[in-house]
Amino acid sequence: MEQSDIPRAKPEPVKGAAHLLAAAKYSIGGVRRLWEETAFRHILIALPICLGGLALGEATITEFCVFIALIFMLVAVEALNTSIECIVDHLAPQWQEFARDAKDLGSLATMCVLIVNGIFLFSFVFRAFLAA
Repeated sequence: MEQSDIPRAKPEPVKGAAHLLAAAKYSIGGVRRLWEETAFRHILIALPICLGGLALGEATITEFCVFIALIFMLVAVEALNTSIECIVDHLAPQWQEFARDAKDLGSLATMCVLIVNGIFLFSFVFRAFLAA
């Protein structure tokens, strides 16, 4: 049995200021786990490229803020998709239809947010570079 499969006692709830520190620790753990996903690393590679394009196109502060919000939404959905995949892989080590459906739906959610990001970037490129 792997060490991660050994049952442990549930930790006591943390309250007050310690709760904020614990939540930050859990979020950092989530980023570390998400780093293992190729899709997340692709997002981080695309981020400075897209920000550079926005800067070259003289984006407004509002456009920068919308883009950053869309990137955070994409990361959030990718994190949720990854969490679904982790749970499904644990519950169904062999192929099962519910597992395929859950993974496909998580992938669809990620694709929808990617499309929204693409629509935003296309509309910006059109306005900044093509509509003269």
